[in-house]
Amino acid sequence: MAQNTRTVPAGTPTNVTQKHNKGGIGESILRPDGTLKVTGEFAYSSDMWHEDMLWGQTLRSTVAHAEIVSIDISEALAMPGVYSVLTYDDLPAEMKNYGLEIQDTPVLANGRVRHHGEPVALVAADHPETARRAAAKIKIDYRELPLVTDEASALAEDAPLIHVGRDDHHIGHVPHPNIVHRQPIIRGNVEEARKRADVIVEGEYTFGMQDQAFLGPESGLAVPSEDGGVELYVATQWLHSDLQQIAPVLGLPPEKVRMTLSGVGGAFGGREDISMQIHACLLALATNKPVKIVYNRFESFFGHVHRHPAKLYYEHGATKDGKLTHMKCKIVLDGGAYASASPAVVGNASSLSVGPYVLEDVDIEAIALYTNNPPCGAMRGFGAVQACFAYEAQMDKLAAKLGMDPVEFRQLNAMEMGTVMPTGQVVDAPAPVAELLRRVKARPLPPERQWESAGEGADVRALPGGLSNTTHGEGVVRGVGYAVGIKNVGFSEGFDDYSTARVRLEVINGEPVAMVHTAMAEVGQGGITVHTQIARTELGVTQVTIHPADTQVGSAGSTSASRQTYMTGGAVKNTCEAVREALLEIGRRKNGSYHPAWATAELLLESGKVVTDGGEVLADIADILEDEAIDLELEFRHAATEPFDLVTGQGNGHVQYTFAAHRAVVEVDTELGLVKVVELATAQDVGKALNMLSVVGQIQGGTTQGLGVAIMEEIIVDPKTAKVRNPSFTDYLIPTILDTPTIPVDVLELADPKAPYGLRGMGEAPTLSSTPAVIAAIRAATGLEINKTPIRPEALTGTL
Repeated sequence: MAQNTRTVPAGTPTNVTQKHNKGGIGESILRPDGTLKVTGEFAYSSDMWHEDMLWGQTLRSTVAHAEIVSIDISEALAMPGVYSVLTYDDLPAEMKNYGLEIQDTPVLANGRVRHHGEPVALVAADHPETARRAAAKIKIDYRELPLVTDEASALAEDAPLIHVGRDDHHIGHVPHPNIVHRQPIIRGNVEEARKRADVIVEGEYTFGMQDQAFLGPESGLAVPSEDGGVELYVATQWLHSDLQQIAPVLGLPPEKVRMTLSGVGGAFGGREDISMQIHACLLALATNKPVKIVYNRFESFFGHVHRHPAKLYYEHGATKDGKLTHMKCKIVLDGGAYASASPAVVGNASSLSVGPYVLEDVDIEAIALYTNNPPCGAMRGFGAVQACFAYEAQMDKLAAKLGMDPVEFRQLNAMEMGTVMPTGQVVDAPAPVAELLRRVKARPLPPERQWESAGEGADVRALPGGLSNTTHGEGVVRGVGYAVGIKNVGFSEGFDDYSTARVRLEVINGEPVAMVHTAMAEVGQGGITVHTQIARTELGVTQVTIHPADTQVGSAGSTSASRQTYMTGGAVKNTCEAVREALLEIGRRKNGSYHPAWATAELLLESGKVVTDGGEVLADIADILEDEAIDLELEFRHAATEPFDLVTGQGNGHVQYTFAAHRAVVEVDTELGLVKVVELATAQDVGKALNMLSVVGQIQGGTTQGLGVAIMEEIIVDPKTAKVRNPSFTDYLIPTILDTPTIPVDVLELADPKAPYGLRGMGEAPTLSSTPAVIAAIRAATGLEINKTPIRPEALTGTL
């Protein structure tokens, strides 16, 4: 059973302008969608239905790199029940590509496919099986081309170019056209600092391709409208970004593409890019009928981007008393066939590559490659995950070489408030790195050999291998490992990151009711719950309605980068404050002559009433509003950031930093190479927990994803064909309840004075340090040097 503790230092500011209101911030109120989801009654996007709708199907390439010689759709069109078959030549607009930053991804392949599973044709039919069979009848003649699959083949002098004639804004500063983006960071003098080092350690690390593995597959419903536009109901992470990419390729003005969020079954970055959205709209407009597309699990593995696999080369030095002297690294990320979010991932990987440590002399280079492997982009942790795996392995190597305790070594070099990052940015909020490490180390270790607690027989569920009953304890060794990580919050490098909230306050049936309308994508993070809590806190009302998210309100930005509670929560807070002030102004106008407090006192809204800070009730909110309604829509922006210099990497590129530490306890069957993670304790600073139940759930979920990539999760791409070999949950394994250990959570609340309520974005940080902590524990148990994740049994037994 998971445990959690909470620490709030005395006098910590939280920027709460209102006194406590029932169901407001700080309470662990239940999520309105929670019961529906666990009982199976929640309507996900794949559950949508429309009378007379058709079913869409995508035909995808069976090879990774080839010229399309010909496409024959005649047999598919002739099938009964088929309404439309579309290829590249049928696209209606001049714009035929899309992309988050670089518009390099074709809606349908144009004469060439660049990765296995690339969309080539679309079918709409009256039944999903008819659509599937029709797609299978499309005949495509491919002439295969040479493959680019790794750094060597991508950067060779005669390497095939994945994108010929690139004209994006990154091409001018990359040394090769197969490099999407390059970000160096230079600070101090590494060569001079190396002379001060008493010990130097080097390491080459490999991070595998992880899938977001959300349980709800990509799906949506496009409905043509009478004005020639289209209404799209879809599971996504960013409605307005989708809109900006969809409208141009449909040849429609943005106002004719109306988007509404439907039920989202998880995201983790995998829904930040376009998947089926454009395809469904194209088919709906071509047939003038509603079209629904739902991917099966196999297609889902091809329908979204994955986490970048990476090669990381590190060198660290330290003095004999344990102080870091320098760091040099090169990070090579495989971006696959299209850019997606690769430029931003490069920025994160480079700027966070030193970890949460004080280092004045660094030489860093991060690049993302174009290859014929599957496209990679956003996933929880966004470049910081790969770096954390490498720099934490380096910390353990240095500690061992110096004969120091690995936690004490980290604490000796831990950053704190006021530390200067390698980019020159000053950490201007609490950075309790040493304290987080102290807390996870101080926690009592779980009892050893717990499988023997069942009495006469061993409880195999507590053993490596679990219910497969492979061992009863012989050859099982315990290991303990530690790690800590740093993650940025929000969009960085000068991006105009903002969120919009509309709030309406009116009287319904004699009671004040607040309606909150944002375009925030609720993907499972609990944002709608937090918005309800903020409105109750700021407006003193009990009844709060959350309007469905759509594009009829301003953008809320992406549900990613640990930003939504900070940004859209901040927008809801600011708009509620403006509504409150408008309400009080009405009250002053109507009642100011009756009580001097209207002009002189600090007024609050509590339990449906206007009260003074001394608790005196001045009026009911309902009596002030009467038949009036206050309806405001405002934007919220965080402090401005700036791009990193393309030569030195200097710049105030990030909004906020967040930190988490983990201690992993594992038991390893050294004969069979099986691993049981017994406990994965964590400590994290969240600034201010607006809903502790949701905070703990996010931390435990992120920790479990980090566990998955440590010991089991990896998309396997055949290096000879660039084809995905395991696109199913049979062969791509994710942790189940039997794999997930006890996850004790220690929450610190050290407020960031710049943030709404002092909060700190916290959804991604636990995904960073959980992975290297588990790997460190396996190293401690086996004595092996493990430089690759995920770690497989054959690597532990030497039977590769």
